[in-house]
Amino acid sequence: MLEISVGRSRYFFRDRLVQLLIYAAVFFVSAVFIWILADLVRGGVAHLSWNFLIDSPRDAGRAGGIGSILVSTLLILLVALVVALPLAWTTAVLLAEFVPVTSKFGVMVRYSLQVLAGVPSIVFGLFGNAFFSIYLGLGFSILSGGLTLACMLLPILVSTAEAGLRAVPDTYRMSAAALGMSRATTLFHLLLPAAAPALAAGLLLGIGRAVAETAALLFTSGYVERMPGSLLDSGRALALHIFDLSMNVPGGDAPAYASALVLVVLLLVINIFAMKLAFGLQRRRIMPA
Repeated sequence: MLEISVGRSRYFFRDRLVQLLIYAAVFFVSAVFIWILADLVRGGVAHLSWNFLIDSPRDAGRAGGIGSILVSTLLILLVALVVALPLAWTTAVLLAEFVPVTSKFGVMVRYSLQVLAGVPSIVFGLFGNAFFSIYLGLGFSILSGGLTLACMLLPILVSTAEAGLRAVPDTYRMSAAALGMSRATTLFHLLLPAAAPALAAGLLLGIGRAVAETAALLFTSGYVERMPGSLLDSGRALALHIFDLSMNVPGGDAPAYASALVLVVLLLVINIFAMKLAFGLQRRRIMPA
């Protein structure tokens, strides 16, 4: 009895230690985020105003606002997602549902995605400049920047979507087959809603990388501060604007802090919207074809 009691005490101590370590890790991550957010609020909240959000930059960004910068950033992000999401999620469905894991084609595609995920962003920028800007004749434009970001987002979106689809239990597929449901109906009304959290996670990771990108956009979307008139106009992204204010513009610290605060708030809003959308998809009921 004494040995059993000692063994239980040891297991209880280990469980408590692991629990404390988990809580400590969560607290550390939260503290780092709160610290960064507090620093941004301290340095940039005094510079924030409605005019700052709608006016175009003046005097190299020291005066004016970030209205044209926000429009350019959202347009670049929109182009990247419109191009990347259909390609990525279609590829993920193909790899997860139609191609065996041991297939040479599937292995080749997954290996290519892994290599693509490890390519530095500056290389994507040079590729986008050479192919989209020069070869296709798009020049320094929002379209060139968005297409370059789409290439960067493909590995993240495909990997997370495929993992989410493979995590759906096979009983879902067998039950749908027993009910006579087609593969398309099973996919759209059962598998994709079940994998919605993974799809949302990949979408959030992709948006975070796209919005925070600087090097790739420097060679593709350009450096112009004015309001873009079309997708073929050059436009400066918000992350690139923050970098320029911090490194190249004397006296640009206050607008840089304010711009960074707007960027963080924008990411939080997008994250909340994406998570609500994912939960809404997951609650969808199975619909017959």
